[in-house]
Amino acid sequence: MSRIRLALAALAALSAAPLLAQAAVPSTAVAPPAAPAPKPATVLVRITTSEGPILLELEKERAPITTTNFLRYVDLKRYDGISFYRSVAVPNEPSQGFVQAGIREDARKILPPIAHESTTKTGLHHSDGAISMARNAPGTATCDFFIIVGDMTYMDANPTAPGDNLGYGVFGRVVEGMDVVKKILAAPRSPTAGVGVMKGQMLAAPVKILTARRAVAPAAPKAP
Repeated sequence: MSRIRLALAALAALSAAPLLAQAAVPSTAVAPPAAPAPKPATVLVRITTSEGPILLELEKERAPITTTNFLRYVDLKRYDGISFYRSVAVPNEPSQGFVQAGIREDARKILPPIAHESTTKTGLHHSDGAISMARNAPGTATCDFFIIVGDMTYMDANPTAPGDNLGYGVFGRVVEGMDVVKKILAAPRSPTAGVGVMKGQMLAAPVKILTARRAVAPAAPKAP
């Protein structure tokens, strides 16, 4: 074999070697991550109070019964003119607690009670900013609602507890205006107003709800 043929054969062998080596190395490609689950459907409601606005995000997919009930009061404008009338601080933790609003002046505005949606069913919790329905026995909630400040997850359902262990029905959260909620929580209370456990929890000057309306999310900023 001529020197030229020997040189060409050597070059061919060298050029093939990297291909063989690459074929022998196992693939290290990583599969693309799975797409995140879609966010449950929600609806926005803006409550305008005498102390400022509170924007709520309501869980119409995860808590449909309670959200639909709340929206009926909103759409009928039956929350217009009512008040946050109660403020309950956690003992030794005055910066935590809840504020409660509802129809107290005209019982004709109150709609029939709704079925209870337990937190074990909805997966929601009484964490900071949660909005939940006031009730007596399960299935008696109508119009009164309260907003949580801080962690009060002991108000969730607890199937292992004795007696009424169904908790309260969370159906959304505050997305803007927690400063207003905290201001209401810290407002002066009457030492004599209220009956039973509510005595001393009634606001000396209830905070008026001027309007409650469905809201639209702000449009995303356009890319430059």
